[in-house]
Amino acid sequence: MKKIEAIIRKSKYSAVRDALHEVGVNFFSYWDVTGLGNEKEGHVYRGVSYSTSDIQRRHLAIVVNDDFEEITVQTILKAARTGDVGDGKIFVSDVKECYRIRTGEKGGDTLR
Repeated sequence: MKKIEAIIRKSKYSAVRDALHEVGVNFFSYWDVTGLGNEKEGHVYRGVSYSTSDIQRRHLAIVVNDDFEEITVQTILKAARTGDVGDGKIFVSDVKECYRIRTGEKGGDTLR
């Protein structure tokens, strides 16, 4: 099993969610996060300068079976990309085990 964590623009969340549902990823967790990016310049809006170093993003956490890793990553890449700096990052890590609390069963079938 793999844990896929994606940090994306909040404005792209709906597109990513819908794209994941289309490929069969129907369960994941998400939360709003604030991070620091590589962009160091501030922006001026109506004569007021504001910092862009604190960036509002959405963090997705998805656990999938190994055979579903590539399609999940590619779906996020396609749906979240704008081509501009700050589109986000995807991290993939191994998951040793998964348990369904209700029944106590374990393994990859608990993800279905």
